[in-house]
Amino acid sequence: MTETLSIRIDGETKRRLDALAKRSRRSKSFLAAEAIATYVASEDWQLGEIQAGLKELDAGQEIGHDEVSKWLKSWGKRSESKPPL
Repeated sequence: MTETLSIRIDGETKRRLDALAKRSRRSKSFLAAEAIATYVASEDWQLGEIQAGLKELDAGQEIGHDEVSKWLKSWGKRSESKPPL
């Protein structure tokens, strides 16, 4: 089931959306809904990862800068280190 949402966009974006709708033979509504769904999924994932990382830090699960730096400097060398845990 779909719901209606009204938004305000600037004139240039509206003109570009109109042109894209014509070229893609999709409705402006379809394109806007797809764009919003993609944005929401991306932001939801990103914020979830940030929150998970903060919980790990609060629990003391951190890797120091020096350990990570040493690991990165070993990349591409025969004695490449395993990632710090």
